[in-house]
Amino acid sequence: MRIVGKILKGLLLLVVLLVVGAAGWLYFAPPALIRVGTAYSAKIVCSNHFLAGRDAQAVLALDVQAPGHPLLKYIYVDVDEAAGSVSAKLLGLFGEGRAVYREGAGCATLPAGAELAALGPIPAAGTPNPNALWPFGERVEVSQDPALAAVLDDAALTGPGMRAVVVVHNGRIVGERYGDGSGPDTPLLGWSMTKSVTAAIIGTLVGEGRLSLDQDGLFEEWDVDERGTITIADLMAMSSGLEFNEDYGDVTDVTRMLYLQPDMATFAADKPLAGPIGETFSYSSGTTVLLSRIWQNAFEDPAEAFAFPREALFAPIGMTSAVLEPDASGTFVGSSYLYATGRDWARFGQFLLEEGEWRGQQVLPEGFVSWMREEAPASAGKYGRGQVWLEGSDAGASAPGLLEDTFWLRGHDGQTVAVVPSQRLVVVRLGLTPSKLGHRPEPLVAALAALLPAEND
Repeated sequence: MRIVGKILKGLLLLVVLLVVGAAGWLYFAPPALIRVGTAYSAKIVCSNHFLAGRDAQAVLALDVQAPGHPLLKYIYVDVDEAAGSVSAKLLGLFGEGRAVYREGAGCATLPAGAELAALGPIPAAGTPNPNALWPFGERVEVSQDPALAAVLDDAALTGPGMRAVVVVHNGRIVGERYGDGSGPDTPLLGWSMTKSVTAAIIGTLVGEGRLSLDQDGLFEEWDVDERGTITIADLMAMSSGLEFNEDYGDVTDVTRMLYLQPDMATFAADKPLAGPIGETFSYSSGTTVLLSRIWQNAFEDPAEAFAFPREALFAPIGMTSAVLEPDASGTFVGSSYLYATGRDWARFGQFLLEEGEWRGQQVLPEGFVSWMREEAPASAGKYGRGQVWLEGSDAGASAPGLLEDTFWLRGHDGQTVAVVPSQRLVVVRLGLTPSKLGHRPEPLVAALAALLPAEND
């Protein structure tokens, strides 16, 4: 019995040592998967709490856990209201991720040892006119057509997790619906729909002569190899040939960039070529972060660059709720992080439908939106030259009644803006709808197109 007792005590001691060793490892050298999970949690909670005014614990329970990764169930967050920061840890102990909020700039992840770059003065957002009819104010006069109401009330069409649907026809909002906890004033994350906004920002600079689409020699470190011949147009068409893994749900290029890198553009610029320039289509958030860094570099004064999106784009078209978030280094995360209300996302869709013109002002160069919609030659018909999709979902572009000139802004978790120029139709659909749920946006747009023909039909 003494021998058995010694064996049991030895085993118990071994278990204790293993537990202590594992805890020490997780505390002092947490693996990248844990650090991505905690940084993601801190960022999502920070933006939705401080920018959108939502309850932090509700965001943690719903938004953070939506992807379904088992790790996310064991992450706890701590919100420092006075400091405007959120800390997230696995089991409340391990792998701290942190995000910090700044008024007008939203939240940025702040990896251990990193510092926030100074941003300069942040322009005021402006106040929408509550009495003017949308899109020049916030007053809407929705259609009373019961057939339209039936489409918007069809949960199979609007999809699970819907947070906002806004329908614009002939320049006016004719119908809108909001999910629980959301409303006309709720800023909602567009994820990769932000890429199309970045394209528009670049378009304004092309119009000013600060940038050209055939510009190359984009980064000094690229001048030593073939990457020096990559043009802005190559990047816009996702055809630069640069290596980048866009898979989510694990530790890949895109998750490392978004959640572990204080300087996302430097991370993306360090990627080597993986295919011929201009001939290889590779959808990449890193590509659009590079575009953000390129257009910001067109300004000698970083503070002037930081003010530019609001002054040159958001203010002229009335997107008063829009907040484009920078990373810790001050580079806008133009691939992923624009928050705006459903009505403001609809304004941007209407702006594209109007070919970049707003209230008689040509904000984008004439013909630029048409160029954005041209097929990127390497994409096999899926993608346009200017950060827009020519199909609405990964399942394909077709749906009965969907017009061929439809083009799309598309974002993670079910964010879409469909623009149908021939029918003067814009359909915004925002939500928390992971791809595993299988929702497709095309049937909703097709059903609305059938009800809302062009004015001259």
